[in-house]
Amino acid sequence: MQRIPETEQNNPVSYQIDTKTTVEILTIINNEDKKVPDAVAQSIPQLTKLVDHAVSIFENNGRLFYIGAGTSGRIGVLDASECPPTYGVSPEMIQGLIAGGDEALRRSVEGAEDDDSMGIEQLRAAGFSAQDMLIGITASGSSPYVLGAMRYAHSIGSVTGALSCNKESCTFKIADYTVFLPVGPEIITGSTRMKAGTAQKLVLNMISTTAMIKLGKVYNNFMIDLMPLNTKLIERSKRLIDEITGCGAVTAAQIFDASGGKIRTAVVMAALHVTRNEAERLLQKGKNNINTAFKIYNEEGQ
Repeated sequence: MQRIPETEQNNPVSYQIDTKTTVEILTIINNEDKKVPDAVAQSIPQLTKLVDHAVSIFENNGRLFYIGAGTSGRIGVLDASECPPTYGVSPEMIQGLIAGGDEALRRSVEGAEDDDSMGIEQLRAAGFSAQDMLIGITASGSSPYVLGAMRYAHSIGSVTGALSCNKESCTFKIADYTVFLPVGPEIITGSTRMKAGTAQKLVLNMISTTAMIKLGKVYNNFMIDLMPLNTKLIERSKRLIDEITGCGAVTAAQIFDASGGKIRTAVVMAALHVTRNEAERLLQKGKNNINTAFKIYNEEGQ
């Protein structure tokens, strides 16, 4: 007899939840949600290996692709879409693919996840190669759409990862890096947009954020490569320059403009009292790392 995946099992904690008061329902959901961070914590050793490989992929000019159906796909697309404005990277660097394409971001595309060729077609259209990495995101791990794409990636020599909330996930049989998220049965049986989806969101946040930190996109704990594309972000950029260097709001605004709107360059300019050209020279020599640029400046005795 085939074992029912953890994500599809009935949760005794929420039995007869339809007879409860509003506050009781909310409390039951909240108590179950509290289990998600602990489940994610258990996966950190596995995640560490996956993230370290993703960083090496980026360092060799490769790209990271997320792929999933339904909630899993939407969360992947969300994480990928937020990396360019947050860290100033190309939209090509991290990409999210979803069964049914962009239409499925707003409404369910029935049957899309059963198509084991669609993911392959999407990867080919994106020019996916052995230089890139693919992470399959699933709740139970049985989506033909994801499995087909992962097998294709494996067949061309690409490294693959898999996130799943089912210990017996079929994706784990294909992936080079497996991340099991033991969130258990959902409050509403099979509604994996809940605990499974929350766990996946947390993990993708961890993957992309840690990779960007390792790539030097963060100085101390500041976003130094965010793209100031609107008034709010422009003002945030100026505040960052002031907060990091202590140069004062007026000077920060002036240096932000003088740097061409580049926070990283402006920080070096303000901290070392150098021109934009000199700051860019130091950063280039220091491989865009601010601390390294400071070290070079001091070693050069300027």
